[in-house]
Amino acid sequence: WIHNAPVADVGLVLARTDREAGHRGMSIFIVDLHAPGVEKGPKEHKMGQRASQVGALAFSDVRLAEDALLGEEGRGFHVMMSALNKGRVGIGALAVGIAQAGLEAALGYAQERRQFKRAISEFQGIQFMLADMAKDIQAARLLVHSAADSVDRGQDPTMACSMAKCFASDMAVQRTADAVQVFGGSGYIRGMEVERLYRDAKITQIYEGTNQIQRTIIARELLKNGAQT
Repeated sequence: WIHNAPVADVGLVLARTDREAGHRGMSIFIVDLHAPGVEKGPKEHKMGQRASQVGALAFSDVRLAEDALLGEEGRGFHVMMSALNKGRVGIGALAVGIAQAGLEAALGYAQERRQFKRAISEFQGIQFMLADMAKDIQAARLLVHSAADSVDRGQDPTMACSMAKCFASDMAVQRTADAVQVFGGSGYIRGMEVERLYRDAKITQIYEGTNQIQRTIIARELLKNGAQT
């Protein structure tokens, strides 16, 4: 599915221009999504992040002008991969923000909610969850900052971006689940902030390359460059 496909007027399409050249035979084109031969699928109903619309696009004998080519012919895959690294930093930052919102909500609720004549924040089990949330969010934030710094410096950011995206998104799913747990049954009710955050966190493990792909990339970089990161 394509972000904003149901409402977009223009799309960037990666297409094969040389079937014999593998990934070096792919190019990017600017396509009018109202052109003949372009078909938009319906808006999909997602588990989370519902403010962002997604849908399918299909192309059948779409004709393009010569100036529709974006960049050099045959360089499309390279351009897309370089964009993915930057996108993974963004997804890592998004995951950190989701988890931070969960921590703030859980901390506030734990200090207000009372059981056995005291705030539940006084119970060690709740304290451990809050502490784990805080430390993992900070670790993810620093990984994201490090990856963004690698991009800004013009270094090869591949491993740093994959680490940041993978760790931050896994963390966001786990720690928003903890936020729901702190709220107890209330956190499971539709319309509660932590319920939405939990749903929103899941997709960060999937888009811009699944976390299984990120682990494959990290392992490949380790085997190629050694353990010094």
